[in-house]
Amino acid sequence: VSDLNVFLEEENCFRALCCKGPPPPRPEYDVVCIGLTGAGKTSLLSRLCSEGSDGIVPTTGFSIKAVPFPNAILNVKELGGADSIKKYWSRYYQGSQGVVFVLDSASSDEDLEAARNELHSALQHPQLCTLPFLILANHQDKPAARTPNQVN
Repeated sequence: VSDLNVFLEEENCFRALCCKGPPPPRPEYDVVCIGLTGAGKTSLLSRLCSEGSDGIVPTTGFSIKAVPFPNAILNVKELGGADSIKKYWSRYYQGSQGVVFVLDSASSDEDLEAARNELHSALQHPQLCTLPFLILANHQDKPAARTPNQVN
């Protein structure tokens, strides 16, 4: 009996060290990604998902991608930025736990002002106003890119 107990203890120890089983599930968070057309929302998500960037076209409507990180998964709803789509953005806000606002830092002053207006509108929306926001000044590699301080 004692040999059996020692064997079982060794087996349990071996399993604990070597056979941990499946990792615990990562928490999932629902995030909405918004910004004007051409800001780089789709490119950002493709890059985060390790997908190719060839043939990216503006999103018409919306798309959903699961973006894996070591400690969490972000379920990102990317909403198209065309004028005909922006008026429907608020229909997709429900259940969001965070917001990524992407803007083209190399855009014209007029487009930057339009992006600023959309951002302010989103910041004031009842379903978003208490959520964490990430404002991403994209296209920093372009010569006309503004620094994050210039985008303020």
